[in-house]
Amino acid sequence: MSDYHYSKQLCYSFYQVNKLFNQFYMKNLKEFDLTYTQYLVLVVLWETAPLTLKELGEKLDLASNTLTPLLKRLEEKGYIQRSIPLGDKRQLLVQLTEDGQMLQTSLEDKLLSCFRQLDGLTIEKKQSYVKYNQELIESLQNYLD
Repeated sequence: MSDYHYSKQLCYSFYQVNKLFNQFYMKNLKEFDLTYTQYLVLVVLWETAPLTLKELGEKLDLASNTLTPLLKRLEEKGYIQRSIPLGDKRQLLVQLTEDGQMLQTSLEDKLLSCFRQLDGLTIEKKQSYVKYNQELIESLQNYLD
């Protein structure tokens, strides 16, 4: 089989991993009534909150027209609060509610438990995958800039 066969292409490998990760997260976030992108928003806010809409969009590489409906749904679920800071009506501040903060522990416990069930995915392998993935992201970004 040629090295140019689709199954040996790096892009196809990432395509498959991306598709399977989405399914993995969909399955495990279902009981929390969250989408994968909503989960990522919460992860960023757990690390650094409050953030402006612009800062959140930059961290997640999402446009405000994508973030706005997503944030609205998270606000309706009671996990975040959006507000306009005093003195700057052009900004929108996004912060976690108490329910949003409390969700972190149960959600992280659930996902860690599920990751432990994946055969052969040790902490060391996970760290290695993230490291190589970051290197690839940096290389691609440098090429595209």
